[in-house]
Amino acid sequence: MNRFFRFVTLCFAVSFFSFHHSLLAQSLAPLTVEKIMRDPKWMGVAPSNPYWSEDGTKIYFSWNPEKNTGDSLYVYELSSKQTRKLTPTERNSLPAAFGDYNQAFTQKLFTKDGDIYWIDVKTGQTRQLTNTVEPESNVTFSGDDSKAIFRRGPNLFSLHLQTGELTQLTNFLPGPKRAEAAANEQDKWLKKDQLALFEVLKERADKKKEGDKIAKSNQPKRPKEIYTNDALLDNIVLSPNADFITYRSTKAATGAKSAVVPSYVTESGYTEDLPARTKVGAPQNSSQLFVYNIKKDTILEASIKDLTGINAKPDYVKDYKADTVKKAAARKVQFVTTRWSEDGKYLVAMLRSQDNKDRWVASLDPTTAKFKVLDHLRDEAWVGGPGSFWLDWVDNETVIFHSEATGYSHLYTVNVRTGERKPLTSGKFEVQQAQLSKDKKTIFFQSNEVHPGEQHFYKMAVTGGDRTKLTKMVGANDATLSPDETKLVIRYSSATKPWELFLQDAQPTATASQITQSLSPEFSSYAWKEPQIITVKASDGVDIYSRLYVPKKKNGAAVVFVHGAGYLQNAHKWWSQYFREYMFHNLLVDLGYTVLDMDYRASAGYGRDVRTGIYRFMGGKDLDDNVDGAKYLVEKHGINPNRIGIYGGSYGGFITLMAMFTKPGVFKAGAALRPVTDWAAYNHPYTANILNEPAADSLAYRRSSPIYHAAGLKDYLLICHGMVDVNVHIQDSYRLVQRLIELKKDNWEMASYPMEDHGFVEASSWTDEYKRILKLFQERLK
Repeated sequence: MNRFFRFVTLCFAVSFFSFHHSLLAQSLAPLTVEKIMRDPKWMGVAPSNPYWSEDGTKIYFSWNPEKNTGDSLYVYELSSKQTRKLTPTERNSLPAAFGDYNQAFTQKLFTKDGDIYWIDVKTGQTRQLTNTVEPESNVTFSGDDSKAIFRRGPNLFSLHLQTGELTQLTNFLPGPKRAEAAANEQDKWLKKDQLALFEVLKERADKKKEGDKIAKSNQPKRPKEIYTNDALLDNIVLSPNADFITYRSTKAATGAKSAVVPSYVTESGYTEDLPARTKVGAPQNSSQLFVYNIKKDTILEASIKDLTGINAKPDYVKDYKADTVKKAAARKVQFVTTRWSEDGKYLVAMLRSQDNKDRWVASLDPTTAKFKVLDHLRDEAWVGGPGSFWLDWVDNETVIFHSEATGYSHLYTVNVRTGERKPLTSGKFEVQQAQLSKDKKTIFFQSNEVHPGEQHFYKMAVTGGDRTKLTKMVGANDATLSPDETKLVIRYSSATKPWELFLQDAQPTATASQITQSLSPEFSSYAWKEPQIITVKASDGVDIYSRLYVPKKKNGAAVVFVHGAGYLQNAHKWWSQYFREYMFHNLLVDLGYTVLDMDYRASAGYGRDVRTGIYRFMGGKDLDDNVDGAKYLVEKHGINPNRIGIYGGSYGGFITLMAMFTKPGVFKAGAALRPVTDWAAYNHPYTANILNEPAADSLAYRRSSPIYHAAGLKDYLLICHGMVDVNVHIQDSYRLVQRLIELKKDNWEMASYPMEDHGFVEASSWTDEYKRILKLFQERLK
């Protein structure tokens, strides 16, 4: 009996030790850089890219709960409430998630592996329509739903769904049309003389002419030969009545020099050059819009001369002498999209000026290729904001679009026939994404009306009026409607928990049910801190939304984090894309630091004035906001003004440099990660919006580029940069390093990472970088 008791006691002790050891193995605390910067799979892999089956009985999504090398496709079945991983055979047999539906939404066309498929939505019956080596793309239904209209190579084709008849609709040919050699006067005289002299020659010539005429009359009608002049053609669209084809022609810029990024650690053992981008101000592509009149067999180029304000000069030229400003001429435009009404009566286009100042919604008369402006938005900074370039038809006379005309992105309609324009939403919030219901009587949209740091899903009548909020979980609700529009699959997250999938009826009183569980026990073992969402009053009176982390026991020091991208939001109530930084902030708080993370001027989510607050001066109001944040920490949280650090990556790295160079003494230490040091070296699409072009607005570039202010460095600076960064090239940091050397600065250091691009991938690189940042703060903020 005693032996048995001892055996049981021993077994219990071993079991308790094993259980206790298992708990210890899953416990994350205390946080360390090594723990939080591991491959993110340790946290659990969040589901992504959800979409509905055609019959609305299943939800498909990418997921990786097994922590494999890559995600797999999973399915949640509504009837059984079960989730399972699809087999390769099941996955390969699925129709594509996206495609084009007929007007009744009973049939769908889609492409898969370069071939066209048709599916009956109700029964799931699928039919493969093509099996070709040359891929097909951009498949849509014809206006009468009887044909599949698609692109193969450079041309547009039609495939009759019943008879299988294949018709080529365009005949685009590469290069220029070769001109036939014109006969000179001598040759013309000689030919005429020959035919007059020799009867046989004349008879043969007449017979050939008659034969050619007969042969030509017997040939079937073919589409007009259209030479592309080596331009790239896209957005090729057949009108619903099949009378016109519109297409965009884009000519590549000439003389644009691209940068090269050398890669030193390679499989070959040799240094290899990576292709990179051009720099801001480089020559840009030019585009044209054409209308092919099928019946008349004619082509017209859309004329932009009647666009409102097409010749207007931007205001910034007033800062320069008149003799340095080019004479105003018709500016180039980008043809963003063209959309036909369902009856084919109206064609509407959205255009943007290439200097980014104007956006037009305009109807285009296909018979004359002339525009009639329906809505014109001009912004002396740049046109942008959520949904700025989305356009859809409400009915055969009315289009819906976004506009920042009031300072916030809202929905508007305009009647193409009458020109009547109507706002559908208004207020100090943004409508961020919108879609029409299948019957086009309802608008579903996402907005931040409740709070700038929340995203909810709404519905509203297409005529405007009351808005119904369908979601209620605090955070971000990224909703996808079921095919019958009665249910929502919601990709949701809160400030302390990553994304999961939820299922909910599309009703305001409905409760969302979680259908995925992704978090690892180790991640869940730590009590992640929910940051306070506060506003900091900027020096010019604007409220700056921020995340604030306050430790239970303060050490008197603080760190200000600067998010990247410029136009991005991070002071919100959902899981941050800066999740590593979020975990690092938890580590800092555990060490007693107060952390402030600000949505400075130019951040997303707050309307036009905040979005464009950095126009012509990056490192102006955006930096001032972060400096005001430091003052707030001193005044409201008792932080020692000599113990504040700052760090950030990309745009955050740029702000860190500007802070250390132009606001010495505010921040004792700064870590600039992959920073832009000279905006003239960055890309065109982003930079030209904000600073115009270097040759035209050099003042903006001079005051906005850290390299010109490096002499102001007094405190401690860490620079970290990936050596194969094809976004912000490491040349930026190397040029700054040379400048610091020549200025004889000695309170800085740089770490370079031979195998990292702009966004680091390797856990070892993340770990090394953040150990350096932590060391900087621990040593310099004491």
